[in-house]
Amino acid sequence: MPFTISPGGEAGRAGGLRALAVLLLALAPLRAAAQDAAPAPGVADLPVVRPAGSCADLLKTDLTDIGGEGSAVQRAEEVTNDAGIAACSVQGTLAPSITFAVVLPTETWTQRYLQLGCGGLCGRLSVDQVGAASGCQVLQAGGFAVAATDMGHQGSDATWGNDPQKRADFAHRANHLTALAAKALIAAFYGQGPQFSYFTGCSDGGREALIEAQRYPDDFDGIIAGAPAANFQVQNSVYHAWQAVANKDAEGRAILLADRLPILHRAVLAQCDGLDGVEDGLIANPLACDFDPGTLQCEAGASDTSACLTPAEVEVVRKLHDGPSDPATGKRLTIGGPQWGSELRWTVFVPEAATDTTQSEDHAVEAITGVSLPENPPEGLTLADVAFDEARIEQLAALHPLYDATNPDLSGFQGSGGKLILYHGWSDTDISPLNTIAYYEAVRAQMGDAAAEGFARLYLFPGMYHCSQGEGPYEVDLLTPMMAWVEGGQAPDGIVARQPQGGEGNEFGQFGPGKGGPPGADDAATAPLPGYPAAEAPSTDLARSRPVYPYPALPAFSGHGDPNDAADWTKGDATVAFTAPDWAGAGFFTPYQPMERQ
Repeated sequence: MPFTISPGGEAGRAGGLRALAVLLLALAPLRAAAQDAAPAPGVADLPVVRPAGSCADLLKTDLTDIGGEGSAVQRAEEVTNDAGIAACSVQGTLAPSITFAVVLPTETWTQRYLQLGCGGLCGRLSVDQVGAASGCQVLQAGGFAVAATDMGHQGSDATWGNDPQKRADFAHRANHLTALAAKALIAAFYGQGPQFSYFTGCSDGGREALIEAQRYPDDFDGIIAGAPAANFQVQNSVYHAWQAVANKDAEGRAILLADRLPILHRAVLAQCDGLDGVEDGLIANPLACDFDPGTLQCEAGASDTSACLTPAEVEVVRKLHDGPSDPATGKRLTIGGPQWGSELRWTVFVPEAATDTTQSEDHAVEAITGVSLPENPPEGLTLADVAFDEARIEQLAALHPLYDATNPDLSGFQGSGGKLILYHGWSDTDISPLNTIAYYEAVRAQMGDAAAEGFARLYLFPGMYHCSQGEGPYEVDLLTPMMAWVEGGQAPDGIVARQPQGGEGNEFGQFGPGKGGPPGADDAATAPLPGYPAAEAPSTDLARSRPVYPYPALPAFSGHGDPNDAADWTKGDATVAFTAPDWAGAGFFTPYQPMERQ
């Protein structure tokens, strides 16, 4: 915008100065926005690249070489999200039935690509939210091209498990081909490919993230894997199955109910909350908490059980926390169960009413009847038909190389220069954090401690539930530290997590009692094309903040100041120590040859 001060004496000069002042005021928000958009330390200051062609031209992109005959771009439209970020939104198919979406900013792309994982059994396109990226400036400014896939099937049930091709698509193929297709579309749209490529996902999205690192080490420069369902076979078909049946009486009714969980939680905190030197309702290291639920058992013949647990309830608590073992050999069948301090989120497998079903029951039935076994069992199977023994693990081993993401040999990913951030909430009851610690320890054992620490980090968040929410700080940005590591060589150390006011959870946990689950699948042919994903702004009204350091280090309170302020905490000793037990599936966490297709 050209600007000159017109001649004409004092009046002209005064008018020109007034106009200049108005212009400067108008430009002030733009200057502030530019300052806000300046990259964080270590993050490359990449110039914006604008499209070299039209959005509609992408309909002509040939994807046959990537997905096979029948692969094509079906829709391409210009869209604008609520934040005003304009983009070309693309949707297509990779044969035979993988639906994918790519959102390509038209005015803000800074040569980066971000692919999003999909939780549960997927069956939907999830391009609307990016987890673990609260306050990421590059994301907020529209700097990424973003893509996602439904992983080869539509709908959240497991009927697709009757098709071996769909099993392969879900296991590994869909995300890899989506990465190839998205990069081809990026190159076609902007006239160049991305400088840096990232993947982030949580839950099954975390499994997908690790599958990429293990099977396709050249797809991404940086991978963030949250609460990964890496131990997929055991996770659904043994862990969740056990969590469902361990709380049943002979008539199939739940013994321990959700309204009893606060009694247990208060007792755990009374014993272990202060182990880190601060009583704040959080257990920084649950592995150091040696809690005996028997201390809560009511006296024999007690008529008032409002502050204690019955013998049957105590027995259920032990079973839920410890997990199943083979009744003949005593061999453990899982790495471990939910950790002490997570009791308010046991509502994943503890119902509100004795006849209610739970999320764990749904997960287990879905997996066992649809995807986990080479041949699906006959209709009518219930969890009462499931045996908890070593033979069960042997059955699940058949498809372990297809679905699981527990291969600790990441030499290909390390060799390509890739960086990996793992994270998990200590109060996650959907997937025990012990699985992720066991995987990270397996990587260290396989690669060597020094080599592993050169490209991988693990963060454990006290009080965090599954992927987010909870009683502890859970609002976090891992995407910016990942960019600084990949682009600037700055390895991450302390990460500040924030907890908004009102975000602590209630007595039954943040999500309330009972079961939940993913929304239904979008109809890919008619649903509105996605806009640029919403970028979560960090909360300004905080209950507390806390640094979290790479495993095995713990934060330490300075002893002065405010324990609710991250600034008054420092990096403490590396005191977290976990060795995976000798369990029946220990071999799953050793190097193996991936299975391409059943």
